[in-house]
Amino acid sequence: MITTAQIRGARGVLNWSQGDLSERTGISATSIGSIENGLTQPRDSTLQLIQKAFEDSGIEFLPDEGIKKKSGEVRVCKGRSGFWQFYEDVYETLSKNPGEVVVHNVDERKFEKWLGTENLEVHIERMKSISGINYRILLKEGDDYFLATPDYSEYRWIPSSFFSSVPFYVYGQKLAILLFDAEPTVIILDYPSVAEAYRVQFEAFWKLSIPAKNKDKTA
Repeated sequence: MITTAQIRGARGVLNWSQGDLSERTGISATSIGSIENGLTQPRDSTLQLIQKAFEDSGIEFLPDEGIKKKSGEVRVCKGRSGFWQFYEDVYETLSKNPGEVVVHNVDERKFEKWLGTENLEVHIERMKSISGINYRILLKEGDDYFLATPDYSEYRWIPSSFFSSVPFYVYGQKLAILLFDAEPTVIILDYPSVAEAYRVQFEAFWKLSIPAKNKDKTA
């Protein structure tokens, strides 16, 4: 069973307040505070609920009151519902740890097709609500179909010879590789070193790019 020190430590790793943990478990923030301060002896079922919330968010509990953030996970999302699950992961990851997102080899018509108009609008609005994020997006030269709004994104064109039909998407410490066949498949890799390698690759292409011009649409 997890200890109070592990609860505090796990919250710190995830940058959760007691209120955040409360929202994910249904346990009041006051009760969580009492547990962490040793003022209340929680039931085993309460600790199991707290432990599950942390483990579902990527925390691994170790012997001797240790904790660590899980890494090295691979997740595959398929079909229209899987494509939305990928965007849910993007939002959840960035809402906890805002930062820069880089996206390469993009044809946003395919993204719009599988995301759907309603989900697209929801995702754009919630991205705009997160302070401290920005997107850099590389398109094939001449492609003027943009979905993200300019207040949090920048588009550039790369020469056709450097463009591939397989996009990659780096957010937080994760890399997603997107395959558009009869239905989309998104492979999400939670390997920080791999994500960083793709960021470096992106930077090389960014230096070869030129500002993109949107002639007719910004969603």
